[in-house]
Amino acid sequence: MKKVLIATEKPFSKQASDGIKALLQEKGHKVRTLEKYTDVNQLYEAVADVNALIVRSDLITKEVMAHAPNLEIVVRAGAGYDNIDLDAATQKGIVVENTPGQNSNAVAELVFGMTVMYIRKFFDGSTGTELLGKKIGIQGFGAVGRCVARIAKGFGMEVYALDTFAPEEVFEKAGVHHVKDINELYKTCQFISLHIPANSETVKSINYELLSKMPKNAVLINTARAEVIDEEGLIEMFQNREDFGYIADVAPKNKDLIAERFPKRFFFTPKKCGAQTSEANNNAGLAAAVQVNNFFESGDKKYQVNL
Repeated sequence: MKKVLIATEKPFSKQASDGIKALLQEKGHKVRTLEKYTDVNQLYEAVADVNALIVRSDLITKEVMAHAPNLEIVVRAGAGYDNIDLDAATQKGIVVENTPGQNSNAVAELVFGMTVMYIRKFFDGSTGTELLGKKIGIQGFGAVGRCVARIAKGFGMEVYALDTFAPEEVFEKAGVHHVKDINELYKTCQFISLHIPANSETVKSINYELLSKMPKNAVLINTARAEVIDEEGLIEMFQNREDFGYIADVAPKNKDLIAERFPKRFFFTPKKCGAQTSEANNNAGLAAAVQVNNFFESGDKKYQVNL
């Protein structure tokens, strides 16, 4: 029997939580939950004797791991995993996994929910515009990017995509224009949707030089990570391009300045909610439980990200 902790400052839905527990308990594991905690010391205490952790956006730092001497695996219920200290996990021999693809449709639908609201002027009764025939560039063509392409084609948009890690057949299968140069992507597309991780190569990479290449009435859509945006460059873009708009599921640190100086040219969700649907909750949570079971049953590490 292994001890598994579901640690979620932002909890799973009840349906998802119940399903996760049931799957783990079927394999004989002892399951505890820590929900809506407000102090990291609560997390330190809760991990003291656990063998596995299932988390969402919770920060699993070196310090957390130091309080968990029996920890063998951490599963992030979602695609992104920059909330987990991979180096610290590797040094302690802890396997870290994600659940790729489980939240993809939810995030992709949010892209278009925010975009339609923005181009229709927040439904204030004034004249907006349509997506039909417009060009959208998808930066990062993983599971979410491919869902964005599918929905964009349903709107009748012309779809362009860039991803240096995706093979040519991925673009061909999706029926999109494969762009290999990032400058070309930004020059070509009025709409750019970001689906890239925050790492040493991408942090602050979306800067003024790149954004300024976008066509008239440019709209940048970020459901990835706030850190990939150069916030000084973002302000410069707002100042120099009155036609530019920015909508995001991850508000920048200078959001108050943007709200004060550039009203009606942005939208930020109150908190990150791209995966906050009952379906995504269920998909990612249940996948995480299955992966924990498989790891303890057979040593399966298929979705390990700290190689």
